[in-house]
Amino acid sequence: MNRTIEIAPLRKSVVVEATPAQAFAVFTSGIDRWWPKTHGIGQGPVRESVIEPFVGGRWYARHEDDSIAVVGHVLVWQPGERLVVSWEISAEWKPDPRPTFTSEVDVRFSAAAGGGTRVELEHRNFERMGEAGGTKMRGDVSGGWPTILELFAKEASRTENKS
Repeated sequence: MNRTIEIAPLRKSVVVEATPAQAFAVFTSGIDRWWPKTHGIGQGPVRESVIEPFVGGRWYARHEDDSIAVVGHVLVWQPGERLVVSWEISAEWKPDPRPTFTSEVDVRFSAAAGGGTRVELEHRNFERMGEAGGTKMRGDVSGGWPTILELFAKEASRTENKS
């Protein structure tokens, strides 16, 4: 008998001092300013993080040795509103582009009551990695996304305050 496993999506949110359009721009085209250089899946130190601005575009890191490690691909590109990217990383933190094993990161940007932008991140489809791999990955990213969102929020607020 086959059993279908389900692993709950991970949901995190933050309010940033920026408009939805500015927050989206910082999250995407500005990712290299705030994504930690220590968070890469390639062989060497990360030199640059990039999200290409179109559906099908790559989310990748260029490393000091000029190699490229693809983190995922853009599935939804709605500037100022929503970004969905595949997460093509195995539970062993190695590149794994097989679509049947990738999870997804859905990021939504909306005006917050009282000003600023509410950024809601959902990392989902962990079960595609199998029960053990999906459970491990969910546990790993549940500790990582809050720090990542904090770094993003600082950069988004800094960028908005420069305008």
